[in-house]
Amino acid sequence: MIWLISIGAFALGTIVGLLIASRLNVSPSKIKDLEEQIRKLKDSHSEYRDSVSDHFSMTAELVQHMTESYRDVYQHLASGAQDLCSGEVASKLLPAESDAVFETANNPEEASPLAPPRDYAAKQSPDQKGALAEDFGLDKSVPVNDEDITQSQSK
Repeated sequence: MIWLISIGAFALGTIVGLLIASRLNVSPSKIKDLEEQIRKLKDSHSEYRDSVSDHFSMTAELVQHMTESYRDVYQHLASGAQDLCSGEVASKLLPAESDAVFETANNPEEASPLAPPRDYAAKQSPDQKGALAEDFGLDKSVPVNDEDITQSQSK
């Protein structure tokens, strides 16, 4: 009887195992297909990254050419204004040096004398209390009573 039950359990286990294996479809050809798909995705991603890099490189070159063209046009206008207009009119229209606009653009510190905002209040002297001190802004000459505090809280 035990032999019969063990043979039946073995047969049932084999059938269930075969069903699960067929459902999972873990065959060498499926693994090769998945590996090929991963390789294609990696190649595609690599090509995409290269095209993005090429795009930004080309954009940088075009912007550089555009800047140079703008500079040439500006120099042409400046020289034309100096040649064709009176000195007073030319000085009002354009700076005396034709590259004056571009020189200030290269030195942002000189072009903008403004300082960025600070997240703290500057002290006027080293002896001054900072804004985060416990007694900052409190007048020590006026005594504080407990009655005053309770009256102000009840209002």
